Amino acid sequence: MKTPVPPPASPTSRSVSQVVPDVTALKALAHPVRLRMLGMLRVDGPATATQLATRLGLNSGATSYHLRQLAQYGFIEDAPGPSRRDRRWRACHELTSVRPAETKGEAFDMDVAFAQAILSQQVSQMQKAAEEYAELPLEWRKASTASDIIIPLTSEKAEALTKRLNDILLEAMSEAPPLGEPLPPAKVPFTIMLHAFPYPGRLPHDEDENEP
Repeated sequence: MKTPVPPPASPTSRSVSQVVPDVTALKALAHPVRLRMLGMLRVDGPATATQLATRLGLNSGATSYHLRQLAQYGFIEDAPGPSRRDRRWRACHELTSVRPAETKGEAFDMDVAFAQAILSQQVSQMQKAAEEYAELPLEWRKASTASDIIIPLTSEKAEALTKRLNDILLEAMSEAPPLGEPLPPAKVPFTIMLHAFPYPGRLPHDEDENEP
């Protein structure tokens, strides 16, 4: 997972906030409940531990613990609210970027673990989207896709292609309203999941390739 680089700003674009966590912060984030919590706060906006517990089917004590972990590593922060009694939380960034580890070790292990955690969450979201597809209005079914495109490329060309695709997505994000706030009419959060990888089984697996 390469770190996206924001494209040049247009007159109508805004800055998209991103976080690049270190190994310790990534270890705290690579937990299915915390990933879901952070996603909810990013998409739906500020919430209390009680509200998140209800959505996740957890008790408020467990929810509060996970929120404190996210706050400790800078993923979320206090949000102003109507009542000091009910503490509200909000996401600090719109995107999380992870740089691939170059050698084996703790960073490499967390890179792999985080990729697995993210994939599990994304598969769940894609399954829910597939279940809802038949109920979508025609205009949103036209906007949806489940493409599978395989192109023979070198690693350099593949990296350049994924960077171009990420640049396009970041440009679109910078020109859209921020998540977590009331959206204009007719606009809803639209999910694009980009998975790019060598076709499984076509490259040799050298166990020593990433050794220091």
